[in-house]
Amino acid sequence: MAKEIKKTTAKPIETADKQKVMPFGTINYIFVLIGIVLIVVGFVLMIGGGSTDPDVFNQEMFSFKRITLAPILVLAGFVVEIVAIFWKGKK
Repeated sequence: MAKEIKKTTAKPIETADKQKVMPFGTINYIFVLIGIVLIVVGFVLMIGGGSTDPDVFNQEMFSFKRITLAPILVLAGFVVEIVAIFWKGKK
């Protein structure tokens, strides 16, 4: 009276060549490394400019390197990281 229901397990879809597909290509990883280097260099350039004596003001804190160049490098590094994530190479 009651029909038995067969339980089946789903098999994973296999590709014809049975290779694992990497999410990113080599160029993506190169862009990631370049972006990380730019970010680290930007933060290193921001270091310093303080004074050991609290009564002495140091103008070095407002140098071009710390106020302009370092933030540009950090932002460029983040842009390169975004490009590395979205870059779609030839397949």
